[in-house]
Amino acid sequence: MAPDADKADTILTNRMHSTDHVPASSRADHWNAVIAQAYFPLDLTFRDAARFGGRLEHGTVGELSLSRLQTEAVQYERHRRHISRTTEEQYLITIPRQSPVEFSQSGREVRCDPGGFILERGDEPYRFSYGAANDLCVIKVAKPILSEKLRNPDRFCALVFNGREGIGSLFTTMAQQIQRQTAAEPATDPLAGTVLGRHLVELLALTLDRSSDVETGAGSSVREGHRRRAQSVILAQLSNPDLSPELVAERVGISKRYLHELFAEVNCTVSQFVREQRLRAARDLLQMPNPGPMSDIAYRFGFSDQAQFSRLFKAMFGQTPSSYRASQTP
Repeated sequence: MAPDADKADTILTNRMHSTDHVPASSRADHWNAVIAQAYFPLDLTFRDAARFGGRLEHGTVGELSLSRLQTEAVQYERHRRHISRTTEEQYLITIPRQSPVEFSQSGREVRCDPGGFILERGDEPYRFSYGAANDLCVIKVAKPILSEKLRNPDRFCALVFNGREGIGSLFTTMAQQIQRQTAAEPATDPLAGTVLGRHLVELLALTLDRSSDVETGAGSSVREGHRRRAQSVILAQLSNPDLSPELVAERVGISKRYLHELFAEVNCTVSQFVREQRLRAARDLLQMPNPGPMSDIAYRFGFSDQAQFSRLFKAMFGQTPSSYRASQTP
């Protein structure tokens, strides 16, 4: 079965927008439309609309969009009227490279200098601005995609993260390298784009998760460490039919009650986490050539029968395992 044509065209594409040849009287309207298309509708305020200049390289990598945004000073505002008809929740991750940006959302106001990055919610009002010419790397990712890798990403919005050192440096470097690659070679293999996009999300989630340890107290860090170890045990035991809270608690060296408390802190239960991770592992297996009979996949990941597996898979991913496997066949 051939992949959907529209989907294939959007796996890894690139578009260029510029104000260079736009009449001065039309630049403001033109740039508003460019920004709405690349990200979502916003109100833009220009220091001098007639003299404003901007350039946007916008491409997609798997399920992400990456862009390089180069403009003179401007302010962007997201209002309730922009959000009222929104059906998909999106995040923007912005990495300033030339001058500081100011960002305000949900009662937080931050300044992010070059070398850092911020996370913005697209389904809540915000104000974003820079008072001097800037060069930004911007990633747009759907909330469900980031939420697969990171519990409650909203808690990281309107905070400044270090992109100069450690894992943060790896994330910002990889994001900018991929953006440059999509601009230079937009016809890159779609499978490579999917893999790169997935790795970039995983690296972002890891960066945010590690940063949370630094910002919380010692007690919270200990609990987070226990929760991470419990999650690691679960991920290593997904095909074990005897996987249970008792087994996990024993391997981590904590009580079962404490284990349940740790997961409740991130609005989850142990059973829910196990089920979701088994479904994701099964989905990843279905992306491989010749994954085997569907019944074997169901039993391999601890589902009592193929019907239960199919029902839960569809509830989580919006299609049956058979339909999903068919969509992955070249």
